[in-house]
Amino acid sequence: MIAIIDYEMGNLKSVEKAFHRMGFEAEITDKAWKIRDAEALVLPGVGAFPDAMHQLEEKGLVTLIEKEVTSGKLVMGICLGMQVFFDKGYEGGECNGLGFIPGTIQRIPKGVKIPHMGWNRLDIHQKNPILNHIEENTYVYFVHSYYAADVPKEYILAETDYNIEIPAMIQKENIVGVQFHPEKSSKKGLQIIKNFGELSKC
Repeated sequence: MIAIIDYEMGNLKSVEKAFHRMGFEAEITDKAWKIRDAEALVLPGVGAFPDAMHQLEEKGLVTLIEKEVTSGKLVMGICLGMQVFFDKGYEGGECNGLGFIPGTIQRIPKGVKIPHMGWNRLDIHQKNPILNHIEENTYVYFVHSYYAADVPKEYILAETDYNIEIPAMIQKENIVGVQFHPEKSSKKGLQIIKNFGELSKC
């Protein structure tokens, strides 16, 4: 079972439905025993960085997620869920993240429409199983005003160009993150969901 962590931040049902559509057992839960027993974890998210961290802490999920990541369990963050994997966020002031990946979450610089909303192209930098059957020039769906900055290049699988290069997919050991919404990104997004599900069974 894939546990979709419920911390009351966003599009949980659509993520669950996408996994079911691709043939995987997935369940929205905040129960510690289900999260511990799951084959893999997904942390979705829509909203603000400090609110997300507050909710994770209020529900007692920070230590649990840290233990599961340290154990080597596969975990994927989606949009805001990916952003909290980094060291700090600066949305409404400085806020510590989970600190799994070096980098900070910064506001997209002025000069473009914010939020960044719509379909943008992936520029793939590294081969990775999470990108199986995803070709260069694939378009995926973004909705965000903040992005991951100062990320070491070795952790960036793909970027998208929005006047600046925005990390669109990251990976460090058993941690995967996507800035876009695969559950809203048509067939290619569902392929990424499928790839993650298949990796969780390895």
